Amino acid sequence: METESTRHKIISRLSYSFGAFGHDAFYATLSTYFMIFVTGHLFDKDSGGESAKMIAAIGVIIAVLRIVELAIDPLIGNAIDNTNSRWGHFKPWIVAGGTIASIVLAILFTSIGGLNVSNPFAYLIVFAILYITMDIFYSFKDVGFWSMIPAISFDSKEREKTATYARVGSNIGQNIVGVVVMPIVLLFSVNSNHGQGDNRGWFAFGLVIAITALVSALVVAIGTKENDSELRKNVEKTSFKDVFKVLGRNDQLMWMALSYGLYAAGIAITNSLELYYFTYILGQTGKYSILALINGAIGIVAVLLFPPMAQKFSRRKVFFFAISLMIVALILFTFSGKVLWLIYLSAALFYIPQPLIFLVVLMVLSDSVEYGQLKFGHRDESLTLSVRPLLDKLGGALANGIVALTAVVAGMTAGATASDITLKGQMIFKLMMFGIPAILVLIATFIFFKKVKLDEKMHADIVNELEKTWHKHLDTDESMEEIEEEVDASGATEYEMPVSGTLMPLDQVSDQTFASGKMGKGFAIKPSDGGVYAPFDGVVEATFPTRHAIGLRSNSGVLTLIHVGVGTVDMRGTGFVQYVEKGDRVKAGQELIEFWAPAIAAAGLDDTVMVVITNHDRIDSLSFTKTSGEVSHGDVVGEMSGIDRTR
Repeated sequence: METESTRHKIISRLSYSFGAFGHDAFYATLSTYFMIFVTGHLFDKDSGGESAKMIAAIGVIIAVLRIVELAIDPLIGNAIDNTNSRWGHFKPWIVAGGTIASIVLAILFTSIGGLNVSNPFAYLIVFAILYITMDIFYSFKDVGFWSMIPAISFDSKEREKTATYARVGSNIGQNIVGVVVMPIVLLFSVNSNHGQGDNRGWFAFGLVIAITALVSALVVAIGTKENDSELRKNVEKTSFKDVFKVLGRNDQLMWMALSYGLYAAGIAITNSLELYYFTYILGQTGKYSILALINGAIGIVAVLLFPPMAQKFSRRKVFFFAISLMIVALILFTFSGKVLWLIYLSAALFYIPQPLIFLVVLMVLSDSVEYGQLKFGHRDESLTLSVRPLLDKLGGALANGIVALTAVVAGMTAGATASDITLKGQMIFKLMMFGIPAILVLIATFIFFKKVKLDEKMHADIVNELEKTWHKHLDTDESMEEIEEEVDASGATEYEMPVSGTLMPLDQVSDQTFASGKMGKGFAIKPSDGGVYAPFDGVVEATFPTRHAIGLRSNSGVLTLIHVGVGTVDMRGTGFVQYVEKGDRVKAGQELIEFWAPAIAAAGLDDTVMVVITNHDRIDSLSFTKTSGEVSHGDVVGEMSGIDRTR
């Protein structure tokens, strides 16, 4: 049975990883290589000024549509949250979105029946309709796909493994496109066109990517399984206005968003123009595949290096190191000219920091959820986590517009070769590829340095403060009185021991917040093993990202907090595995958390478990039948009546 379960987990991870592979291959094609097709192959080289106008118009249309679509994204997330089908919340949208987006992508890599020449205005209208259709359905797939991680497993350790597999798959998918693009284009082209290929070859490339993305979506649907839970039910509808309301009131989220938005636009411009560099500056389009292969390999290494680097040096230091390396790479790239090995070195040094910076930003945005929760008494998780994809789209929209403008101004359009690009055109191109991104990245770094203060220590302090008032900062808009009104206050609750070990009075623990009784009445246990179990039937009311504490509510309204160790918030989840999430219903004796005592000892911390009844002042009667001695989880150690509504 264990072998079967392990096999299913591996299949699920691999399926999800392949889904990420196809998903990011699609995105890389859309964000980078589609513009190469538009600027270099869609229009005839003899069209002159008309060709330049059409390219500019397409660039503007893409930028405008992607910005307009930002207003639609919250509605997409809400639609997915409210989807209930026999296949779950996400799979219908992953398959439907993947199918329609893939079909439209393949069509966009054509002249749409020759309309681009016979009726340019009609082409632009049809193009706009097709592009927004593709982008919307891609967004359905995008939101649905990345929202699946919490639904695939409620085991934190399993989630981390699934996410790691996905990051590796994403990195390979993003870079493998660069490896195969020119070989596929040239294989199917009738004319090599100085190594740039023709329209037939580019359509074949678009079709291959479209099929890959579609197959990967089907693999996710078949190979993964959503776990049913109340956790994913969203009762609060989101809107475009709400997203910016959250941005405005959460200052750390706002500054991080501004910093990341500028940075994302900068790197998107350089990444999108790299193939242009190989085509129109170096004159060796086929050599680009080697760079993509190099980036794919170093990207995997960078992802795996982030956890130990962040643990040893702190996230801020990793961020500044990565930015410094990126600026050095841009300077080196600017003066690389046509020296191939120097170009490879510069481009690789530019790519290495990108996974590191992405992960730093992701951690800060995630931590800003708790920052906002403590500051405003309300947890805006879904809105907060929607900010990053919104900013990626804004950055991508700006990059697409600049790439189209650069290609036109520098003369890098249909029929042009490296020998046709003037010195002035090269200077304009390098300014756009290196100068503008460097300015944007430096401004972003300055904002991060001056305004983003949410580091690991600050977040640990926030979580620690939330623990002290966890019952006042639940992930809900309900007050404690409203929560207690929902329960059966007439029943009594038997309280079972949640941890095995030696029982001790609460006032003897070293944490004065618990010892003073400020957190509530209860007891402490010196644990003999690492399991934490539910003391009664009820609902999980509070969980913490560090996984070392949990808040529960019994069916009769008793609220309890179980806290593992003193100062363990500083471990940031290391050595802890959480098996449930907020909103889950639990049975007495069900395992909630597993912790590893040697990890706590290695951190120089006390592993004593504190257990308190936080709303003891609203309970009719509360008594513990055992206050000392050896105990095992499941032993009945107390009984308490329901809520007294008159208090």
